[in-house]
Amino acid sequence: MAFTRATGKHRRPSRMKRTAAHATGVAALTTTGVIGTLAVPALAAEPAAEQTGLLPVITIGDSVAEQIDAQAAAQEQAAAEAAAEKKAEAAAKKRAEERAKEAREAKERAAREAERKRLNTYVVPISGSYVSTGYQAGGSLWSSGSHTGVDFHAASGTPVHAVGSGTVVEAGWGGAYGNQVVIKMNDGTYTQYGHLSSVAVSVGQTVTPGQQIALSGATGNVTGAHLHFEARTTAEYGTDIDPVAYLRSHGVSV
Repeated sequence: MAFTRATGKHRRPSRMKRTAAHATGVAALTTTGVIGTLAVPALAAEPAAEQTGLLPVITIGDSVAEQIDAQAAAQEQAAAEAAAEKKAEAAAKKRAEERAKEAREAKERAAREAERKRLNTYVVPISGSYVSTGYQAGGSLWSSGSHTGVDFHAASGTPVHAVGSGTVVEAGWGGAYGNQVVIKMNDGTYTQYGHLSSVAVSVGQTVTPGQQIALSGATGNVTGAHLHFEARTTAEYGTDIDPVAYLRSHGVSV
């Protein structure tokens, strides 16, 4: 009675084929270092190496192959997570640098604006003082017959300040004014400071609001120590304008 071999499609692959498939996986994983990390007992439980006639082939079970696949997948996931973390760190660093730059630029803009505002402000020439003689007051004390400026009460040696930003055009002896300083202001007007005991600036020097330029005194044609202050349209005598109205127009309380 003859026997025929089953040839159905559900027939399991031969041991030789499964061995070859496992061998291919092992060879690939060996080059990537994955197989080297498997526990030794897992391999020891499998059948010993087979000889194919060409190269020795290690036969491993399905459970070991699944472990190798899982480990490879885990390594790939870890690599992807590391790359994503590195990318996130780079993005965070970039955002931090951008925020720092924006903060620095905002600080610089604020500083420039504050400095611009400071340079455009006006102050009184003598701190804590008051006008003791008004503008255009009459009398024989003045050669023109009237006062061309105002006098601020001040003892000799009181600091005198530039009322605003400008450039010194005269510094030294000024005849009846004694020691004087004349400043061309940034708005094109001029201010004069007379009867000074000493001068602390020189011609051509730029000054800023509140900067000390001299000390008050009693030099020139005076009856006592004080500061004579004038506002002018030019540097010359006779072009005076009301100094109190001048200061007030620049926001100074006098």
